[in-house]
Amino acid sequence: MKAITAAIKGVSGYVPDYVLTNAELETMVDTNDEWIVSRTGIKERRILKGEGKGTSDLATPCVIDLLKKTKLKPEDIDLLIVATVTGDHVFPATATIVCDKVGIKNALSFDINAACSGFLFALGTASQFIETGKYKNVIVVGADKMSAITNYEDRATCIIFGDGAGAVLLQPDTEGYGVKDSIMRSDGVGRNFLYQTAGGSVKPPTLETVKNREHYAYQDGKTVFKYAVTKMADVAAEIMEDNDLSSDDVAWLVPHQANLRIIDATGRRMGIDPNKVMINIEKYGNTTSGTIPLCLWEWEKKLKKGDNIILAAFGGGFTWGSVYIKWAYDS
Repeated sequence: MKAITAAIKGVSGYVPDYVLTNAELETMVDTNDEWIVSRTGIKERRILKGEGKGTSDLATPCVIDLLKKTKLKPEDIDLLIVATVTGDHVFPATATIVCDKVGIKNALSFDINAACSGFLFALGTASQFIETGKYKNVIVVGADKMSAITNYEDRATCIIFGDGAGAVLLQPDTEGYGVKDSIMRSDGVGRNFLYQTAGGSVKPPTLETVKNREHYAYQDGKTVFKYAVTKMADVAAEIMEDNDLSSDDVAWLVPHQANLRIIDATGRRMGIDPNKVMINIEKYGNTTSGTIPLCLWEWEKKLKKGDNIILAAFGGGFTWGSVYIKWAYDS
């Protein structure tokens, strides 16, 4: 009997209409377009506007579109995982809210929080359910409304983040396509350099925490950059070595879109031609769990059956990882 692998059989993405440009940020904090672009590569980002709108409102359009593209019904879905750090609520899981909005009933659903590595951790987790033969149709969503936890008075972080979501459908494959290998790692030292102070059980919300603006993302930029530029590049190179892949064998690198300099360093470490690196950070900024699936969505028409694709990410925690995929279909 041939081994079962988890193959991506469909991709979808969604970004809000509102565009927050560098020019608009110049009116909010002490910054300018040249400073932002030279340090991050970001020119604009999308922001979800509207009262009562949350991460599920980013994820839901992705799932609806994905079902339409793959000709599946909500009742066909066995499992839905949402990777996010900005869930609609502390509980219930955003995945259950998305299921309700889409009409998915009686499926297993849960969230994964691994910061910017969340989509890769969710993809690796979901693939196990396919490989065991337990499930046939699994949706993995990466979605974050980062504007909800971004301090627009902090010039160091408000330039980075945007809102967006992407989703993939996983199905069983016995022809050698799909997720071929994955490496997932974490180091708790990162909790001291990239975090949100208040809102959890250690420091529940109070009038004082709100007044002190402790419900926003904090980042020690220099330390995070130092770890990210090393870990993300190393793990991408490691998965190539483990699978005897040369730079010529790799059709595409899909890196987490955190910083253009980190993306460039990862590509150089792998020896990848810059033309084979997916980059859309200039349009969307860092959408955390949404960056990698958004890239796959935008590049879907360029992907060919049999393409070797390397996904790589680094996030708060610290978390980092890489996934090797053999693309399963021609668009």
